[in-house]
Amino acid sequence: MSSSTDRGRPLLPLLPNHPLGRSAITCKYRCGDACAHEAPNTSGNAYFGDVVGEVVRRRGLLKAGAVLAVAGAGVGLVGAGSATAQPDFATAQPDFDIDADLGGGRRKDGLNFTAVAPNTEDRVVTAEGYEQGVVLRWGDPVLPGAPAFDFDHQTPAAQAKQFGYNCDFLGLVPLGWNDRWLLVANHEYTSEEFLFKNWDAANPTREQTEIAWAAHGASIVLVERDRRSGNLVPKLDRRYNRRLTATSEFKVTGPAAGSALLKTSADPTGTKVLGTLNNCAGGVTPWGTILSGEENFNQYFGNAGSVTDPVAKARLARYGLAGAGSTRKWERFDKRFDVAQEPNEVNRFGWVVEIDPLEPDSTPVKHTALGRFKHEGANVIIARDGRVVAYMGDDERFDYMYKFVSDERFKPGNSKHAREHNKKLLDKGTLYVAKFTGDSPVAEIDGSGKLPADGEFDGSGEWIPLAAGNRSFVPGFTAEEVYVFTRLAADAVGPTKMDRPEDVEPNPRNRRVYAALTNNTDRGKAGKEGATEPNPRLNNRHGHVLELEERRGDNTATTFSWKLMLVCGDPTSPDTYFGGYDKTQVSPISCPDNVAFDARGNLWISTDGNALKSNDGLFAVPVEGPYRGRVKQFLTVPKGAETCGPVIEDDFVLVAVQHPGEIDGASASNPLSHWPDGGTTQPRPSVVAVWKKDKGRICG
Repeated sequence: MSSSTDRGRPLLPLLPNHPLGRSAITCKYRCGDACAHEAPNTSGNAYFGDVVGEVVRRRGLLKAGAVLAVAGAGVGLVGAGSATAQPDFATAQPDFDIDADLGGGRRKDGLNFTAVAPNTEDRVVTAEGYEQGVVLRWGDPVLPGAPAFDFDHQTPAAQAKQFGYNCDFLGLVPLGWNDRWLLVANHEYTSEEFLFKNWDAANPTREQTEIAWAAHGASIVLVERDRRSGNLVPKLDRRYNRRLTATSEFKVTGPAAGSALLKTSADPTGTKVLGTLNNCAGGVTPWGTILSGEENFNQYFGNAGSVTDPVAKARLARYGLAGAGSTRKWERFDKRFDVAQEPNEVNRFGWVVEIDPLEPDSTPVKHTALGRFKHEGANVIIARDGRVVAYMGDDERFDYMYKFVSDERFKPGNSKHAREHNKKLLDKGTLYVAKFTGDSPVAEIDGSGKLPADGEFDGSGEWIPLAAGNRSFVPGFTAEEVYVFTRLAADAVGPTKMDRPEDVEPNPRNRRVYAALTNNTDRGKAGKEGATEPNPRLNNRHGHVLELEERRGDNTATTFSWKLMLVCGDPTSPDTYFGGYDKTQVSPISCPDNVAFDARGNLWISTDGNALKSNDGLFAVPVEGPYRGRVKQFLTVPKGAETCGPVIEDDFVLVAVQHPGEIDGASASNPLSHWPDGGTTQPRPSVVAVWKKDKGRICG
C-alpha cells in the first residue's frame, strides 16, 4: 500500500484495525470474518485476463455525460462540525478553488463546498457551512407505544417496536405532499458485544437472541422536514410506521417459489419464510417500493460441517457455510438455523427483498428470479422499451456482477392496478452474469496499477444468460438450481471474477451504470487470480469504481463497454487514477461501498473500511466535463463507523452511521466512543441529515 509517507509525512494516528480499516469486532459480526476465510469461489472458469480483446467500440463510447440519479439513503448525526486542524497527513488534502467555474458562471457541477480533510475525530465532520442532526438512533421509538430506549434493560418486545441496530441502506418514498416521506432503513446485523454488557459469546441467552432477532430487518418511519431547523423529524405514525425483523413473515415469489429446494418442516409449501437477515444496500423503485439485498446470511447458520453428502456440501461451501456452531449460536434456540436439522432453511436467504412502505399491511416478498447470492443490493431502471432492468453485485472476493431484465413492461401512474402490475415485474424475466474483456495486452496489466499504454483501464463485455422463467441456459443445471445456487451456475459459464462488487446503480438519464468494487487483498496471492484489466491491482486494498455503458444506451442489451472511472487510494501514489483529473486536486478515497447521484449528475460515494487510516466518509465526484474525476470529501463519520446510504436530495443529504465505536478493545462494558449522545453513553448507530446553514441547495 502506498501512503502519505511517500512524501515524507506521517500517517494519521493509527486506529486499531483488522483487515483494511475495519476492527476485528466488525468483521466478526458483520460478515462472519469472511476475509479471514478462503474465498468461496474456487472455480477455474475462463478469466477475462486470458483474452486480449479486439474491442470494436473501444474508445469514446464512455464519453461522460450528464448523470441524473436515483435517491440513495441517508443517516443523521448531532452537533455542527467542520474540518479543524489535522495531523500532517491532512496536508495531502487539496486546496480546492470553490469559486472556479467553466467561464462566466457558477461551476456547472455545483460542488461548491470546501473538502473535508481526513481525520479520526469521534463525530460527524461536515463541509464548512453545513448543519447536521440525528434523525433516528438505535432504540428510538418507531411504533406507537414503544418504550423509551433503556440500554441496561432492553427486551425483545421493546426492540421490536424501536429502531433496529446497524442501519445501512436508506430510502425515501414521498407521501404525495411536500416535505413528508416514508424513510426505510435496513438493519444489517447486530454486534452482540455492543448490545450487551459482559456478553458471553459461548453462552448467549434466549432473551439476548430474541433481542438480536428484533434488532435485524428494517424500519419504516414517517419523517417530516422541520423548516425551522432543517432536520428531518420522525413521527410515530399509526398507519405507516412498521418494523420488520428476523421473525416477520415474507412471501417467496418467482420461478423458484415452491421448489423442493426451499421446503422445510415448518413450511412444506416453500413459499413462506420467517425473517430477513443481513440486509445491506438497496434501491427505490419507480413504483414506490424498496428493494433490499440479503448479504452475509451464511454466518447465521450452524452445523454445516455435519453435512456429508458431497453435492450438498459443495453447495454450502460455495456460499461460505462450513464448520460447527455459528458465531451467535442462534441454532440453539431455533432449529431452522441448524443446517443439520433444516438443510433447506439457508436456501431461503440470500435474495432481493421487496417492501411496499405505502401499503403497511402488505407482506414483503423475496424475488427468486433475481438469483440467490450475497446481494449488496439491487437498483432498477426502466429501459427505453418499457422493460425493467435490475443491476446487482455479489459482495465477495472474486465474485460477479449480475443483471435481470423483465419480460413485461412498466405501467406508469400510481393507480392500484399499475402498482400491483409493477410489483410483479421482478418475477418474470432473464437473469444474466457479466463477463468483461480488456483492450490492452495482458503484459501491460502487471498488477501495479500502472495505466496501460492507451491511458485507461477499459474494454468491452457481455451479459451471459443464466435462466429465464423455467428455462435454464446453464448445462447441468435446472432453472430452479440456477436461481437457488446462482453462484455455482454462474461459475459454469465463465464470468469475470471481480474485487467485491457492492453497490451497482444505473443512471436513469444517460443509462450508464456505476459499480463500487470495494477491495480484494487476495488478488494475486498464491493460487488466486492475478490482475485483470477491470481489477488491475494485486493486493487491492483501496478498491475502484467501474463505469459501464450498455450497447447503444439500451439497458436490455447483451453487450457493453466499460472503463474504470476511479482507482482509489492515496492520490500521491502512482497506482491511483481519478478519471484523468489532476491528482493533486482530489481527496484521498479508499474502499468505495455505496453510490448515489445528485440532481446535477454528480456521483456520490460512501466508503467502508478506509485503509488510509482516516475515518470513513462521503465523497462527491463529477462524471462529466472538465471536472470529471475531481473527488471531494463531503463528510466523515465517527471513529469505528462506516458510512452507509446515502440519499442525496436537492437540499439535504442523509447518511447512515453504522457501527460507531467498533474499535478493537471496545465493547459495551468498555465503550471507546460515546457518539451520538455524548457523556458516558453507549455508541448508537444512527441516521444523520446534513443541510446548508442557509437551507439552500446542496449542489449550489
